[in-house]
Parts: sequence; structure tokens; C-alpha cells
Amino acid sequence: MDSHPTLQGIADSLWQAHGAQPFSPVPPVRDAIEVLARRGGVALEHAYSIQQFNIQRQLAAGGRTVGRKIGLTSKIVQAQLGVDTPDFGTLLDTMAFGDGEEIPFDRTHQPKVEAEIALVLEYDLPHERHTIADIVGSTAYALPAIEVVGSRIANWDIRLLDTVADNASSGLFVLGTRPVKLGDLDLVRCGMVMERRGEQVSVGAGAACLGNPLNAAVWLADMMVRVGQPLQAGDVVLTGALGPMVAAQAGDVFSARIEGLGEVRAVFSKSPEFQS
Repeated sequence: MDSHPTLQGIADSLWQAHGAQPFSPVPPVRDAIEVLARRGGVALEHAYSIQQFNIQRQLAAGGRTVGRKIGLTSKIVQAQLGVDTPDFGTLLDTMAFGDGEEIPFDRTHQPKVEAEIALVLEYDLPHERHTIADIVGSTAYALPAIEVVGSRIANWDIRLLDTVADNASSGLFVLGTRPVKLGDLDLVRCGMVMERRGEQVSVGAGAACLGNPLNAAVWLADMMVRVGQPLQAGDVVLTGALGPMVAAQAGDVFSARIEGLGEVRAVFSKSPEFQS
């Protein structure tokens, strides 16, 4: 580990891994962030600053922010990482794929897929403290989604600081195309089944996401105001996994069905051959 790490240096290492072809992940960054925190500041805040460095790079290259994702909404995963709170990452237009659109496998980084409920906002959420009613009133509709999570950290050897610095282990996401009003959904009891080419690989329900996906959305809305980037009309909010994530391979086809929302498919291309 570098004995004199900097926020920029850690961000650079993750950025280089993000763009490397063939993909070349980096060791965990949590120890370097802890070293910085011992010199001053809060480790988690440093991790979010590193995340923001690389988001700004993508925006400068022409990317556009289209929403946020909420991570660590499963109590089991929180326990595994030794935390008691979710985290968040930024969604960019370059991460979005349509239902059934082929995803180039070389765009992924140790990919895993998970089924989620996406909210699309109609109104801003600017308050310091939000309620469930605020979220319901500000949501235009929900869509089924598959998030393709990814990690630039070798072998998914992550803790909270690693995943936050790495944009909450964001990768890509796929949205369904049939919008549904929240009043037509049971967000707690809605069942989810995900299949890989017809084989069931993950099951769950809305309750797996902090007891209710709207609880996760309230947490995110409050957090984004706290960091000075409130959720805005038009934003997509990926509220968190409804069931276990599943590793994806080149050529895989996943289909997730969420009760009341319908189906969404993630289709991966076959892996290209890289030339030396």
C-alpha cells in the first residue's frame, strides 16, 4: 500500500481499472482511505469524495447524471460488511441499457445482476427530512429493473469504504418499459423471480429492501440533500435488490419478473477476444 496516499491517487487507480482493456482490477483501497483519515477527516467522507472525482471525469467527458442507486439495502449484506446503513452511487446515461438490448460484456467489471424496483421522479425532493408521503407524491411511476453491479476491486474483496469509493459498485442498469403507478403496487409483498435462460437463480420480494423500497428512497432523498445534490424530477432511483445477486457470464440472458411490474431482461454479449 502507498504510505502517502491521496484522494486523487486512489481515484486515479479506480479510474484506470474502469477503463482498462482487458479489465485489470486493483487491490482494495480501504487501507489507503483509512491512512488519509488518520491524517484528518472522516474515512467515509473521503470515500465519497473519491467517488465524486471519477463521476466528474465522466461528466466532463460528456456523460449526464440520470439518477442514483441505493446499495447495501439488505440487512444480510450490511452484516457481512459490518455496517448498519445503505450507501449510494450515481447513475449516468452511459450506464443505461434498454430491455433486451445486448450489453457488451467488455463494458462490465466482474458483473453480478440483481433485480430491483426503479422509481422515476416527477417532482424534486428538496427537503432536509422526507416522509413516505413525499416519495409517493413525487414519484411518476415505477419500472422493473436489473442492475448489473460491478467492482473495480480484485475478487470483490470489498468493505464499505471500497464500495463507496467505487461508486457503490455501480456498473450498468436495464429498465423495463411498462410504467406502473405506485398505487397499483404492493411494494412490500410483491414477489420477484429471476431466471437465467429459464433456470431460476434468485427469488425475493419488496420487503427484502429495508422492509419496503420506499424506506430506501426516503433514506436516499435525505442523504442527497445532506450532500448538496437533491434528487430532481426525471431522476431514476434504483431502490435496492429484492433478492440475492447472481454472477453473470458472457452470453448469459437474465429475466426478472416482479409482481405487478412485469418483466425485464438483461442480455450479455459473448466475450470478445483481446489481442495482445
